[in-house]
Amino acid sequence: MKRNTMPVYYGDYLQLDKILGAQSLQSEKYGAAAHDEMLFIIVHQVYELWFKQVLHELNAVIDTFSQDKVKDEQLIEVVHRLHRIIQIQQLMNDQISVMETMTPQDFMSFRDYLVPASGFQSIQFKRLEISLGLKREFRIDFDKQSFYNRLTDQDRALLEALESKDSLFELIDRWLSRLPLLKKDEFTFWQHYQETAEALLLQDKATIESTAPDEASRRQELHDWQTTRDNFAALFDNQKYNALREKGTFRLSHDGMLAALFIKQYSQEPIFNLPFQVITALTEIDEKLTIWRYRHAMMVQRMIGSKIGTGGSSGHHYLKRTTESNRIFTDFFNMASFLLPKASLPPLPENIRKYCGFYLSE
Repeated sequence: MKRNTMPVYYGDYLQLDKILGAQSLQSEKYGAAAHDEMLFIIVHQVYELWFKQVLHELNAVIDTFSQDKVKDEQLIEVVHRLHRIIQIQQLMNDQISVMETMTPQDFMSFRDYLVPASGFQSIQFKRLEISLGLKREFRIDFDKQSFYNRLTDQDRALLEALESKDSLFELIDRWLSRLPLLKKDEFTFWQHYQETAEALLLQDKATIESTAPDEASRRQELHDWQTTRDNFAALFDNQKYNALREKGTFRLSHDGMLAALFIKQYSQEPIFNLPFQVITALTEIDEKLTIWRYRHAMMVQRMIGSKIGTGGSSGHHYLKRTTESNRIFTDFFNMASFLLPKASLPPLPENIRKYCGFYLSE
């Protein structure tokens, strides 16, 4: 291993003079410095540093899935990077508690000096959302109209170029669709799955019929049961599935959904363990991001109530709407609706089990 020939010192290596000199208080320009403005600046600067690291990890994962084939050794590295992102997200979520040590009055002492600055203008966070898969067509109406407002021409061009590239969601969908999990050596899983699922659904219907406390409850529960049954039926009918996909019920392609469901059903098989870890990690990343949005919305309500945001949004109400709407891997969450109990799964034939124990090729 090579070693440096010139000495490197801690402060110089980290460029601490630049980092520690980057806190310029707006309140000082108009009078006495507001004590908590320093906290406000540092917390947001730390967020931006973590966004930079998350993008560094995320771009490496995207590069891997951009390849025509993804080897098991690469999936090991992918899972490692995704887990690192999850740990960073946990830190960012916990960081909100530090911000909440500031009272509304403390925030009011400098907030009006910040117009029209807003976290909504964070280019790195916008890059993170787009790279994960939250592109323009999946945003709420306010975002579609204002996402590119108050940006420099350079930043706007960067984000628009990113919109035209494959997101991680799109790459994961294509990767799943390529996996040969649906039919192997004359074993057709979905025929067995459909029969078992139908039997379980009929058991659920019988339970509703026998336990509903009144007629209104019975009708509502049977309506919900029918919706679930229709979604199950779409798994076995590409045309029905795509019709529901157009309505926004599903986002994954038909083949991608079936492959992911197969992986989750047989996650204990060695060949499916790494793909299962990838799916689980992406689910957790989406969950952590949703938690971050929710805590951010609650913090904003706590700080400014129902006032508009400094960037012109409706403040807390806008953030609350994005908490549920701006999710990406919801199919991995909703997939639990289609999972069968392990005891009800069709057994894998021995030749398939042996195959599953060694390698997975695209």
